[in-house]
Amino acid sequence: MQIVCLDLEGVLIPEIWVEFAARTGIPELKRTTRDEPNYDVLMQYRLGILKQHGLGLPDIQKVIAEMGPLPGAKEFIEWLRPRFQVVILSDTFYEFAMPLMEQLGFPTLFCHKLEADAQGFLVNYHLRMPNQKQEAVKRFKELNFKVIASGDSYNDTTMLGEAHAGILFCPPDNVIREFPQYPVVLDYAQLQDEILKASARI
Repeated sequence: MQIVCLDLEGVLIPEIWVEFAARTGIPELKRTTRDEPNYDVLMQYRLGILKQHGLGLPDIQKVIAEMGPLPGAKEFIEWLRPRFQVVILSDTFYEFAMPLMEQLGFPTLFCHKLEADAQGFLVNYHLRMPNQKQEAVKRFKELNFKVIASGDSYNDTTMLGEAHAGILFCPPDNVIREFPQYPVVLDYAQLQDEILKASARI
């Protein structure tokens, strides 16, 4: 049996923080894992910017409620699920992702949790576990699954490296340069083809 593990933001949905940055006019919040490989550094930076501007979880959730999946993402998931087990491995948060998961038909999602105070301001975040994408793939392999993984950012590369086959989906040039060992696809049709090739190979 084979499992396909997918990143969420940048693969199936827009980057939530980038969208929030655009709608609030705070360019500093455009920084993502494409730019900063250290996730803790990135999250502490984000929490500081939110505090500085007096923005909390309800403000972010309002933006998310107006977002949708990337064009073609729902159809891609519908193509994938009859053919493979599908798990979304993301460094987003349940408090952000669930409205978008509903639009995608509720595929299985492993991600993290946020902590807000009584006023709705974010005070901390809680990782499900360190390096959860790579660790999840390791456990799937221990359960005797063959794993194909796809993502777009620095924080996906350990998952891709751990999987039996890794695929970069619409990555930035810096990630392509630093990880030339992975095939690069630019749309869902190409991703489908690469998944099928990997499935036959592994």
